[in-house]
Amino acid sequence: MRVGVLTGGGDCPGLNAVIRAVTLKGIGERGWDVVGFRNGWHGPLTGSLRPLSPDDVEPILTRGGTILGSSRTNPYAEGGGTERILEVLAAEHVDALIAIGGEDTLGVAERLCREGVNVVGVPKTIDNDLGATDYTFGFDTAVHIATEAIDRLHTTAESHHRALVVEVMGRHAGWIALHSGIAGGASVILVPERPFSIEQVSGWVQSRFEREYAPIVVVSEGAQPDGGAEVLQTGEKDAFGHVRLGGVGQWLADELARRTGKESRAVVLGHTQRGGTPTAYDRVLATRFGLHAVDAVADGDFGTMTALRGTDIVRVPLAEATAELKTVPAERYAEAEVFFG
Repeated sequence: MRVGVLTGGGDCPGLNAVIRAVTLKGIGERGWDVVGFRNGWHGPLTGSLRPLSPDDVEPILTRGGTILGSSRTNPYAEGGGTERILEVLAAEHVDALIAIGGEDTLGVAERLCREGVNVVGVPKTIDNDLGATDYTFGFDTAVHIATEAIDRLHTTAESHHRALVVEVMGRHAGWIALHSGIAGGASVILVPERPFSIEQVSGWVQSRFEREYAPIVVVSEGAQPDGGAEVLQTGEKDAFGHVRLGGVGQWLADELARRTGKESRAVVLGHTQRGGTPTAYDRVLATRFGLHAVDAVADGDFGTMTALRGTDIVRVPLAEATAELKTVPAERYAEAEVFFG
């Protein structure tokens, strides 16, 4: 049997751990040939691939990013994309695919499976917004990086008696902001699920200053003020129709400075949340996902995704995993509100 593996969408700490697990178990236990398609769905579209061996993957467990490269290529945005993928898989004698990605990558996988491609999915997103799994790998690393940054920013904010606004990733789900904000002792946490009142945020910030405490505001990139809209870096859209967000942190810092009369600065963590060595938790979770994906392929259980439920790895339908985003529920946000202001 010949099995292909690909990584799509934004890079994420832990991707290489999945590739390593799939390759070592696929070759060592199952006797398969394993190949890696380069740059997400671009690989199966163009036939760009490389063979994977134990020697290729043994050293990559601790590496961030992905040795296969990634992209936001959408086969359904290109004419004849499905037919080209089928032709490449047949020509390369690839019997099954393991697709590692988030909502968009796995959405493509689910559609291809309905059209006859043997696909198993592995959930990947630092935003932790994929349904049907308790956690996705990469999230723990992103939270750890954001929390460390907040810890460091507390001291400089206190030294200069200023407010600091920390913008973290989170297009439609505020999990990174929620977890890092609670862990870092933020004064306010703003998430996409809850439009915020700039007057209320200003009041919370002012109350901290009155107690001689330098406030830290953590805001998701997709957070919006009441009656407002997402702040965009550019109006351009990617192959899946997503605009590029960014800038809410600076807008918020400017507003806070104007309303409170206190110096306010914005810090955008951006892609630092994606890069570097994955945490131990993410290495273990990613490895387990990869091992169980191999079992799903061996069982012919295509159209499924490996998922974490409690401490167990289970299989769920890809259609269930991509049906809707997992967003921060009101009760979880209410836990954080206790510490605002």
